[in-house]
Amino acid sequence: MRGTIMTLGGGGFSMPEVHGRDFSPLDAELTRLSGKAKPKVCFIATASGDADSYHDKFLAAYAERAEAKVLSLFNKAPEGHELPIDELEQLLDQDIVYVGGGSTANLLAVWRLHGLPALLEKAAGGGTILAGISAGANCWYEASSTDSFGPTAPLPDGLGFLPGSFCPHYLGEADRRETYVRFVGSGALPAGYAADDGVALLWRDGELVEAISERPDGVAYAVGPDGETALEVRTLP
Repeated sequence: MRGTIMTLGGGGFSMPEVHGRDFSPLDAELTRLSGKAKPKVCFIATASGDADSYHDKFLAAYAERAEAKVLSLFNKAPEGHELPIDELEQLLDQDIVYVGGGSTANLLAVWRLHGLPALLEKAAGGGTILAGISAGANCWYEASSTDSFGPTAPLPDGLGFLPGSFCPHYLGEADRRETYVRFVGSGALPAGYAADDGVALLWRDGELVEAISERPDGVAYAVGPDGETALEVRTLP
């Protein structure tokens, strides 16, 4: 698939404890990639059921740095920043579409009901950068490791914009590393990539460009049937 996609294992504006800054380096890098001083950024928090607190965090981080909008498929967008559901084609005009964390399985089900996958693929092909945290990162891959069903489980049902599988919060949550290595080793998930909190993978036209981190100790791995291979990670200033 053509386009630029940034997948965060965790961190960014939603986890200020990871980077300890007013505006996270990963978010700064994302806006820089747009090439705009004040890009149009639409946040989609479907995976959290459009939690008000998630919308508030996004707007607190982005309102002064972007033309910030929220797309709520549960009709809970904050007044003055909403992108109406009946005007979804406005997504094609965004510089960045940023997807929040929560339940990957629920996100995929609701998006498909509203026809978002085809629209987002078209947006990416037209130059819109796609990005996401945790479930918002999982969704772009063919498959992922998710806690959507309670215990961590394989979900071989992603959008397939990116090849293989993905695991977020790799060292940040107790069982993520062990279960992902096991899922890939058993064939329950295809080979893929894992990113820790504060680390993102940057993709262009379906090819991995680099791993970047807002922490000096951030890690990412390629994971195959024979185990892990550490990726080179560039630490952001």
